[in-house]
Amino acid sequence: MMENVHLAPETDEDDLYSGYNDYNPTFDTEELENDTAFQQAVKTSHGRRPPITAKIPSTAVARPVATGCGSKTSLASSMGRPMTGAIQDGVTRPMTAVRAAGFTKAALRGSAFDPLGQSRGPAPPLEARNEDSPEEKIRQLEKKVNELVEESCIANSCGDLKLALEKAKDAGRKERVLVRQREQITSPENINLDLTYSVLFNLASQYSANEMYPEALNTYQVIVKNKMFSNAGRLKVNMGNIYLKQRNYSKAIKFYRMALDQIPSVHKEMRIKIMQNIGVTFIKTGQYSDAINSFEHIMSVAPNLKAGFNLILSYFAVGDREKMKKAFQKLIAVPLETDEDGKYISPNDDPHTNLVIEAIKNDHLRQMERERKAMAEKYIMTAAKLIAPVIETSFAVGYDWCVEVVKASQYVELANDLEINKAIMYLRQKDFNQAVETLKMFEKKDSSVKSAAATNLSFLYYLENEFSQASSYADLAVNSDRYNPSALTNKGNTVFANGDYEKAAEFYKEALRNDSSCTEALYNIGLTCKKLNRLDEALDCFLKLHAILRNSAQVLYQIANIYELMEDPNQAMEWLMQLISVVPTDSRALSKLGGLYDSEGDKSQAFQYYYESYRYFPSNIEVIEWLGAYYIDTQFCEKAIQYFERASLIQPTQVKWQLMVASCFRRSGLRFLVRLCTDIGLKEVQEYATKLKRLEKMKEIREQRTKSGRDGSGGPRGRRDGSAGSDGGQNCGAGSRGERLSAQLRALPRTEEPYDSSSNKELDASYVDPLGPQIERPRTAAKKRVDEDDFADEELGDDLLPE
Repeated sequence: MMENVHLAPETDEDDLYSGYNDYNPTFDTEELENDTAFQQAVKTSHGRRPPITAKIPSTAVARPVATGCGSKTSLASSMGRPMTGAIQDGVTRPMTAVRAAGFTKAALRGSAFDPLGQSRGPAPPLEARNEDSPEEKIRQLEKKVNELVEESCIANSCGDLKLALEKAKDAGRKERVLVRQREQITSPENINLDLTYSVLFNLASQYSANEMYPEALNTYQVIVKNKMFSNAGRLKVNMGNIYLKQRNYSKAIKFYRMALDQIPSVHKEMRIKIMQNIGVTFIKTGQYSDAINSFEHIMSVAPNLKAGFNLILSYFAVGDREKMKKAFQKLIAVPLETDEDGKYISPNDDPHTNLVIEAIKNDHLRQMERERKAMAEKYIMTAAKLIAPVIETSFAVGYDWCVEVVKASQYVELANDLEINKAIMYLRQKDFNQAVETLKMFEKKDSSVKSAAATNLSFLYYLENEFSQASSYADLAVNSDRYNPSALTNKGNTVFANGDYEKAAEFYKEALRNDSSCTEALYNIGLTCKKLNRLDEALDCFLKLHAILRNSAQVLYQIANIYELMEDPNQAMEWLMQLISVVPTDSRALSKLGGLYDSEGDKSQAFQYYYESYRYFPSNIEVIEWLGAYYIDTQFCEKAIQYFERASLIQPTQVKWQLMVASCFRRSGLRFLVRLCTDIGLKEVQEYATKLKRLEKMKEIREQRTKSGRDGSGGPRGRRDGSAGSDGGQNCGAGSRGERLSAQLRALPRTEEPYDSSSNKELDASYVDPLGPQIERPRTAAKKRVDEDDFADEELGDDLLPE
């Protein structure tokens, strides 16, 4: 037992630990102030010389250092611990069996101190890596697979789903090659299962993101069925989500339950989320009782806002009033788990504290708290508006119950919002008096609520054209909260209605300065500039608004209308085309576009848009008149008849529509009768056709006689006129009149055209053809500007608080 313990001799001059407890007077700093040489060295350049390194006694050679008293004896340690190998009370203290590394007597004799083995020289160079070795190729391929998986995930996060899928497929191909190479070199146990799992899981996720659900399900099945993958059963949650997207609710519930069975109870949060998915799926299938069981269990174990809201929806679907009340109370009681707003207010003027508070006032954690609070308020407000009309005998009593419950909870500030929603519900039921009375209750509340109520009252009176009352409540709203953009907008509307456009623009601009996202104010600024004939400024406003509201029909129309006022029909037509792509059934926009094409001379395009406008709104007199005139101009009088008949039904007191119908029948004549008989297969068609040919033959003979008679009478008439001028002039005049007459005769209908009388003398003298020169063809040119009430372009953007 003691064979490895060696006693130190009494007179061992090579004691390894001797000398370390001796006192060296060099280190005595108490008398430095009285040391003349030291002080002189400090004051002169001698003190700036490099110091001489003090030789610290080495443990390799024990040399006793003399103390200040001249003693060479070894001193005990400061703790009173006897030195190793020292003799105390005649007993030699044994040395420990463990010796310090590198401090051996053998090393002291004939060799220098080298505890790190540096005397052996540098390490031999590393062996060169063999790039062609199978192991190195496998390592490189595995690295490439990992890089592809990372690139796929990055592309997915950037929104490039197609590239992410391509990278995932490439990673899958290379991983299969890697597995085959590993099987050829090593045993199957050395295959990297984690890499295989990550490649397959990423591929399935990318398939799902690209809505390739069958491929995603197949990939998930490969993972789930492989017993070598631990905890792969959890991926059945993802499979259930895919089935839910495919609306295969029965399979979704099946996979959710399978995943729930394979997840241990220690993962409480994940189990709650799966049960919530099961409840949502039951709601989609209409199995509300099963959904209620799931959400009730969640609210009893780990209550949260989504589960509470879904529970209220389920009870609303089954019509259980009492359970709806209890579920609403449970929703109110869900803790927000957010800090109070008071911690973001500095308690004193400490600059350090103020900087810290300023730094955390809008950090990511604070933003998350705001989002959570906003979501809670949204759920509570929506649930209250949903159940208030059904939990009591009337919606007013139901709202009162919800307000009382909210006032007793942590969401006290929502009670006023519920009261305002109660007033809005009165508006929806057309009970304006009750709405006004409800809103007037807020006149004595705090400034923010008073401003909201006064804003809505101003809006109501504005709709009823009581501009004085609207202006007074708008003033009250502005005075209560000068930074309320809705109040400023309504005040601008009342001023706009009185015709003071400059002042209205000032209110709109102030509202826009307070809230740059107030689109109503920006829209109204554009209308005001348009009224003031500042078309460039109005166009800038509506173009900015178009960048915010890409599919707003009113904004698109205003832009087109301004371009038309600026006499740029091409741009106007382009913006109207965008408008029609947003609202393809708007008859006013279609007729407007038809008028622009008509003014440009494109009759075919004009007819197309006028006809589409007539299809969606067949009571527009201007469109009906244009279509009737178009068919008459194209010699299809029988088609024009239906439009004029409809016009006579819309305006029965207007005689001109009946006259136009009669004129169309006159222009159609016998040829139209032949066509009708042919279409319906009457036997009299041959008789009418024979008469038509006879009339056409008579018409040709009459034309020839008229032409020959005028040609024969040209000479004598020219001679009679020759006394006043030259022959050339006479012949030219006669020829011109003959050509004009021939042109009129050629303009008569040919054989395939409807018959018409060639002379107005055959008509009664008291009859005036309504399609003659005295009738202007409607809408041959587009109006230079649109009537202000054509497309509701003078409707101002009024504001209600969000419901």
